[in-house]
Amino acid sequence: MTRFVVGAALIAVVAAFAWPGVAGAKVRSNILIGTDGPAFTITMNKTTVKPGTYTIVIHDKSNIHNFHLFGNGVNKRTSVPAIGTTRWTVKLKKGIYKFQCDPHAAIMNGRLTVT
Repeated sequence: MTRFVVGAALIAVVAAFAWPGVAGAKVRSNILIGTDGPAFTITMNKTTVKPGTYTIVIHDKSNIHNFHLFGNGVNKRTSVPAIGTTRWTVKLKKGIYKFQCDPHAAIMNGRLTVT
């Protein structure tokens, strides 16, 4: 019985990786997470990605900050008084993209490199 359970578990794991719809691997690899606030911080979960279409999820945690992503045909931003989660779908091409909090750009900024 133990061999059967272990074997079934192994088959499930292999199937999940072999069939992207089960594991969601392709979907998850094209998601970027950005966060601003609540303090004077702004981040993105990756700093280098490959060209392609991405879902960018922004967690805006402060009403004195925004998240502004721009570069190579992309110009997306949240509003300063807003708090919440925003989703964008963007096509990233090779190049450098910058993100910043517009009111505090000198201290709250970062780069996303697409190679």
